[in-house]
Amino acid sequence: MIIVSIEADGLPSRRVVVPRLPCRIGRRKDNEIVLDSWRVARVHALIERMERGCRLVDAGALSGTWVNGERIVEFGPLDAADEIVISGFRLRMMAGTQADTDRLDRLTELTGEAPEPRLLDVPDRPVPPTGWAGAPALADAPARAPGGFHGDATAPTGDVSAVAFDQALPAPEEFSAPGWGPDSPHGDLPPMSLSHQADHRAWRVMLHQRLLQTIDLRRKDVRQLSSAQLRADARLMLQDILRHEDALPAHLNEPGLIEDTLDEVVGLGPLERLMADAAVSEIMVNSAHEIFVERAGVLQATALSFSSEAAVRAVIERIVAPIGRRIDESSPMVDARLADGSRVNAIIPPLAVKGSALTIRRFGRQMLHPDDLVRLGSANERIVAFLKQCVVLRRNLVIAGGTGSGKTTLLNLLASFIPPHERLVTIEDAAELSLNHPNLVRLEARPANSEGRGQVAIRDLVRNALRMRPDRIIVGECRGGEALDMLQAMNTGHDGSLTTVHANSARDVIARLETMVLMAGMDLPLAAIREQIASAVEIIVQQARSADGRRRLVEITEVTGTEGSRVLMQPLFRWRHGVFEDCGNVPHFLERLGLPAAGFLGCGPDSAGFDASGACA
Repeated sequence: MIIVSIEADGLPSRRVVVPRLPCRIGRRKDNEIVLDSWRVARVHALIERMERGCRLVDAGALSGTWVNGERIVEFGPLDAADEIVISGFRLRMMAGTQADTDRLDRLTELTGEAPEPRLLDVPDRPVPPTGWAGAPALADAPARAPGGFHGDATAPTGDVSAVAFDQALPAPEEFSAPGWGPDSPHGDLPPMSLSHQADHRAWRVMLHQRLLQTIDLRRKDVRQLSSAQLRADARLMLQDILRHEDALPAHLNEPGLIEDTLDEVVGLGPLERLMADAAVSEIMVNSAHEIFVERAGVLQATALSFSSEAAVRAVIERIVAPIGRRIDESSPMVDARLADGSRVNAIIPPLAVKGSALTIRRFGRQMLHPDDLVRLGSANERIVAFLKQCVVLRRNLVIAGGTGSGKTTLLNLLASFIPPHERLVTIEDAAELSLNHPNLVRLEARPANSEGRGQVAIRDLVRNALRMRPDRIIVGECRGGEALDMLQAMNTGHDGSLTTVHANSARDVIARLETMVLMAGMDLPLAAIREQIASAVEIIVQQARSADGRRRLVEITEVTGTEGSRVLMQPLFRWRHGVFEDCGNVPHFLERLGLPAAGFLGCGPDSAGFDASGACA
């Protein structure tokens, strides 16, 4: 229940009791709070529930909504000290029980005027409802006047309480396991039972809210602190909060509880321990209580969870805010990247039905070497030597494969073969490539801002790169009209360029490139497009991920030209029946470059076809 005190010059003061939220304010008679003036809009403003109290939202009225002398679009959380002005009406809000309302009426009758709203002794912390295992009951909580933002509580006296209304905490059956065990950063702890998991999460939710309240009450400007300072200060606050709490249940680990709460408040929540696991290549949050990971190419469910949907949203906003992106109902999808280069995609309700979804694709901190491809079974020595020779001889390569097949990893490795005296320009939608090259320029596309302006597409960057005197252009992934500009660059003196596309076979690569060229808006005949593709693309490397999660090169194909309307290709290497096979075809580009084809067939580590460095013998 909210009590709203309303005053206006020349009118008697009055109080309105609002039993539930949201609450509409305006001159229309069906509003919960009616302000009878022509200057007030039909629906002028709304009071809505928020995570820590309630907020005031302007409904777009011409005269505006003002709080504490400033015009607002949205303001919250509201406090009893906040003065709201709407077209000459002054409003103050308090929260209280029916007993508070009755007493306020009696005081008004005795004094002839409504008393000023004031703070009162109320419980100092949001307390999980009685009946939660390990959580103290409200009746056992000490009374203290902290000044503001707390959960549903009844004031122990009849004065008007300034307690705001938090959303109800989730029920215990919604809790999922925090995922402690032998691999936990908190020590070799046994997996917790379901009841202990519920206790852990209940206390984590409570500590999260208490920490935010403590920061509010101390008026601490966290914006001036570094991440390390903020984490250290927050840890001290949590330790102080726990010292004043009732005894922590013996089955809960206090250091682990503090670290989990810190992760959620100032870090990535339960994802922190996954980000620290070098074996995790992808993290997928389907909802607050469903987190999956990919290890060694295999998807696995984890026992980790966020405390609430709001915690997931806070982590997403913490990721996108530093890079100038935003995510809200008007822009419910966003792509971003973390400081370590990991790519992030997030999508929130109403588009994500089960709750906010977050996907993090991580990249290995160590660059793969050619020997690693052989060791991991992704290729053999002959294939690696051939690909190195293609890069050194400035052949145009396209790496194709499905999502998660290892295209970017292979592109990184092949780019390491580029001689150091050449100038490289890389172009990506989200910067993922990690190249160690002395003459390198990295370009990244930019999405449109909130007003739909300022977008810089990959195609714009490809055209600009042509003016930067590049020896080679590397496009992280061709998805649209930039394919035409990339093909033109390959055909106009930028031999040895590389890119990736999503395709399931070499023949599909040609079809995909045709489609993407048409997306550029150029009215070109299909025969001309195929001629352009055949003259630009020379080698197609097909990547795939098998059922066991292993990634490997399944085919290397050479584009040899056109015949009529058909693009001609010949396979050079293929993965079949569990082994890498030489298809017995000699690359045409050897003849065009005047290089001898002798020794190409049957080459291997013991042959004379390629030497150990990958150069033709």
